[in-house]
Amino acid sequence: MANPQPKTSALITLISVFFFWGFVAASNDILIPVFKEKLNLEQWQSQMISFAFYVAYTVGSLIYFAWSRIAGGDILNRIGYKNGIALGLVISALGTILFYPAAETSSFPIFISGLFIVGLGFSLQQIAANPLAINLGDPSKGAQRLSLAGGINNIGTTIGPVIVSLAIFGSLAPGAKLENLSSVKGPYLVLGVAFIIVALLIKFSSLPNHIVHEEDAVTKDATEDTKSIFSYPQLWMGMIAIFLYVGVEVSTASNLPEFMRQHLHIATDSVAPYVSLFWASLMIGRWTGAVGAFDVSKGAKQALNFFLPYAAFALFLFVNYMAKHDLKPFYLYAGIIIIIILADMMSKGNPARQLILFSALGITALVIGMLADGMVSVYAFISVGLFCSTLWPCIFTLAITGLGKRTNDGSSFLIMMIMGGGFVSLLQGFLAKDIYLGIQWSYLVGVVCFAYLAFYGWSRSKAVVQ
Repeated sequence: MANPQPKTSALITLISVFFFWGFVAASNDILIPVFKEKLNLEQWQSQMISFAFYVAYTVGSLIYFAWSRIAGGDILNRIGYKNGIALGLVISALGTILFYPAAETSSFPIFISGLFIVGLGFSLQQIAANPLAINLGDPSKGAQRLSLAGGINNIGTTIGPVIVSLAIFGSLAPGAKLENLSSVKGPYLVLGVAFIIVALLIKFSSLPNHIVHEEDAVTKDATEDTKSIFSYPQLWMGMIAIFLYVGVEVSTASNLPEFMRQHLHIATDSVAPYVSLFWASLMIGRWTGAVGAFDVSKGAKQALNFFLPYAAFALFLFVNYMAKHDLKPFYLYAGIIIIIILADMMSKGNPARQLILFSALGITALVIGMLADGMVSVYAFISVGLFCSTLWPCIFTLAITGLGKRTNDGSSFLIMMIMGGGFVSLLQGFLAKDIYLGIQWSYLVGVVCFAYLAFYGWSRSKAVVQ
């Protein structure tokens, strides 16, 4: 039985949580240099911000998995999907409260504890919201709805660093030092209030509380229920791919402020637009990849191939114009966007081909960033965001294909691997010490990540052919 068409208001309410995930994740890249400077942390210690936030996804997923096993059934099927999202928002709101005592006492452990709890709430939201978005209406258009949600997520990643930076540094003169951390608590306490408001909207919305799968009534293969989930190579290899994909995405951005401080002597209060551009690059790439979802003529799709990525870039420029940032350094980036447009056309919507091609481009960007210097390196590292933009759906699609009734189990294990954002960032931050690789050559970590992603895409393409 097909799911009914979703109400627009319900869909908008649902995808609002995707905005929060992006807003907080990208804003962490502003907190890292702030805490490093004020608390005299080493680079690897400052990366504990990313580590705590992303490992919370794994801990949350494991708690969910154990809770479901102890309860004898899937928890979301018991409490309901929208109730699960609302509960996740309340948990995240509790985490933001810790920012107040953390700021008052300049306690780094309390800060990262607050972020960890925010991440725990996000984990439950992710587990519930992703399948709900896919099943909220015609299943054949589920991926399109998830792409729309991803676009909303990237609006959050684009404006998050700008707003948080303004909240922290807004009253200071350019280049002035931050005297204390009290200004950090404001934006996160406001976020906590927003979490509660959206939790109430979700709770009383018209969103369905349960998902009905057509295959639930019939088991096609009785051996599927006893076969180990890890006996599927596409899944366990895909889990490694998700770990490394999130890792290279997060670590590239979170180490960028330190690279700019060391090599370009750019102050902490001036890095926000560059961090914003990295995350806007993911939005640019995802809007480019979303063209295939539109039911329009071939000519219209060709026009949208060029219009949508530059519309996303225009949004980045507008946000930073409103924040009174100098836009002149960013105009040249319009030329780099052409690369992602051409790469998207070459991939022809094939996830394995796209994974190989975009990973190769990611390696190229990182190598240029390590061999060059100055703004060339900065833009090379930022362009990694373009090439990471559509890798999540590529990997996810390849990893769950052929799992049958084990698809939901496989999806939960893939979400656990979001912890890669914490572990890879921590590794790069450690190797960024001058006695090891230094900040510039620490991006070799990202090269290794992309190399595996290209291998995974190649291995799945060979498996399909066979």
